[in-house]
Amino acid sequence: MEKVLPKIDITEDFTIGSNECIDNNILNLYAEYPCRLKAEIFVLCMNGTIEASINLSDYTIKANDFITLTPGSIIQINKIEGDLKLYFMVFSSKFIEGIIKTKSIIDLIYITKSHPVLSLPKEIADIYEEFFALLMKVYYREHPRYNQEILKCMLLSILYRLSDIYHSQPLRNEVGLNRSEEICKQFGHLVIQHYTRERNISFYAEQLGITPAHLSNTVKHVTGRTVIDILSETVITDAKAQLKSTNIPIHEIADSLNFPNVSFFGKYFKRLTGMSPQQYRNSDK
Repeated sequence: MEKVLPKIDITEDFTIGSNECIDNNILNLYAEYPCRLKAEIFVLCMNGTIEASINLSDYTIKANDFITLTPGSIIQINKIEGDLKLYFMVFSSKFIEGIIKTKSIIDLIYITKSHPVLSLPKEIADIYEEFFALLMKVYYREHPRYNQEILKCMLLSILYRLSDIYHSQPLRNEVGLNRSEEICKQFGHLVIQHYTRERNISFYAEQLGITPAHLSNTVKHVTGRTVIDILSETVITDAKAQLKSTNIPIHEIADSLNFPNVSFFGKYFKRLTGMSPQQYRNSDK
């Protein structure tokens, strides 16, 4: 049975599969342009490598990596190498919204947004592979009769187990950060949380407890880019994702990104990309 790895969301509550049972062109869709997800997607990589951008940060995904893509994540695949072997589990946005969020789950959502790729020990990854394989057998036999409560238990068991793993090992790129790098890391997290509503340097500086000048100088020194550059790239990446991977009217995209009107959004988009939103939507870029 061929499954569809979603570009944005799924219509059913839940689906599970592997890259062996989907059209390979689906992965290529993620390479053509950024996609902003609504669904919650869990991916286990057991072979091959993928170079991808997740929420504007670059990752090399390899064997034994577990990837958590939360609703709102922006993803683009840049390169695939080797004999790829992936398992995926997807919960729809509608189903996710119905889950009661405990403090530990809210904390996990924050962690996985900042650290979507988790490297597992080989023996743990093998257990997860068996887990995915078992669920796939049940899914293809029982589909579409999965009980809502069973799905909730499955999702919560995954989330709580992930929480244990995240808290039991040091997170990638977290060790040895100096103060300037820590400020940049926290700034990046804040941008992903607030870019649709806040694009003023003062807001981010206040959240970090530093002056706007200190934030500007620190970000420029560490990244070589300005605060405005980073904010603009985030906004444009989201706009591109919505233009290419949805049929949402342009005025609604402008509104979702907190532009005062579609004309202002159009000028902003063209200044940074060289084409209007409609031209970009119709292009093959």
